Amino acid sequence: MYYKNYGNTEMKVSAIGFGCMRYDDEDIKKGQLEKCAEVALYAHEKGINYFDTAPLYSYDNKSEIITGMALSQVKRDSYYISTKGNFGTCEGTQTKDGFRRRLETSLKQLKVDYIDFYHLWCIMNLDGFQRLYDAMYEVCEEAKAEGLIRNIVFSSHMPGEQLEKVIETDKFKGMLIGYNALNYRFRQNGISTAYEKGMGVVAMNPLGGGLIPDNADKFAYLTEGTNFNVAQAALRFVASHREITVALAGCKTKAHVDDACLSVENLVEKPAVEICKEYENTGESINDMCTGCNYCDKCPAGIQIPKYMDAYNMVLLGGSFMNRLAWHWDVTADGAGDCTRCGLCEGLCTQHLNIMDRLTHISNKVDPKAV
Repeated sequence: MYYKNYGNTEMKVSAIGFGCMRYDDEDIKKGQLEKCAEVALYAHEKGINYFDTAPLYSYDNKSEIITGMALSQVKRDSYYISTKGNFGTCEGTQTKDGFRRRLETSLKQLKVDYIDFYHLWCIMNLDGFQRLYDAMYEVCEEAKAEGLIRNIVFSSHMPGEQLEKVIETDKFKGMLIGYNALNYRFRQNGISTAYEKGMGVVAMNPLGGGLIPDNADKFAYLTEGTNFNVAQAALRFVASHREITVALAGCKTKAHVDDACLSVENLVEKPAVEICKEYENTGESINDMCTGCNYCDKCPAGIQIPKYMDAYNMVLLGGSFMNRLAWHWDVTADGAGDCTRCGLCEGLCTQHLNIMDRLTHISNKVDPKAV
């Protein structure tokens, strides 16, 4: 396993982190939590020492419990645990006291006395950051003073220039952001500023929510000069950034763990600017693709926006959104016409996409490339 320093801390973390969001749903439904825990333990055996979870991850919110089951079987100083909190995200966290209770629940479920990296979770824009900061940061500082948190960090879906403003507050040891071969141009400024500030940078969604391996022919350019498959090459693409400390891999099976570990063998780090220049004129022009985070799934009109945005990706990948809607999602293009253009979805969108216009194109059954 290849290891990097987490920012200006003395923590040596694995270049591949274990994303604890994707434990097997069917195993959880059957109550076979120990089977899920075996995968996390296997990752630890393979040298992965960074584990990222959250209160609402996995089916029935079982991620923290499963992760605690696994890691409580190994020495505490052999791994780093990352979890998250948001003012009002979980039931009972609408107050500072409630947030503190949520933190204590995470400690209990993870079976640890302290959390290595505690995130202010899911910051979408600067206004949201300020609200979350005002609500939570003081509680985090108090918990840190008590030894319950070692590092206060944040998780965000903001574009690079907005990330810079949060980074420049000098209040955080690191950050967690979506970063992959789909959106790397979108976040260059943010990761470079964080690195210069001595912060750790953890990349979630390195496979673009599955879009990259699911469209291997479109992303074959990532594999050129390697023996990797597309998924491995996409992980290596992210991990090779000097500015990125950990690339999170959501692993459901031991085979997924093996693939992820292979992707960083003999890793060579490069500055982001060099990587960006190297890939600038290669592959698809797909920074405008939906990465499937589902944050837009709050439409007052009841439109199943994530399904429509996924279908729209097919247009950007050279396919048909009509086929995707009919055969994959079993919804009709007409449903997109219920949009009232209230703008809520675009305010929630982590990629800042023009969702309302896309819904219009879909409802009119018009290929946007012909508009």
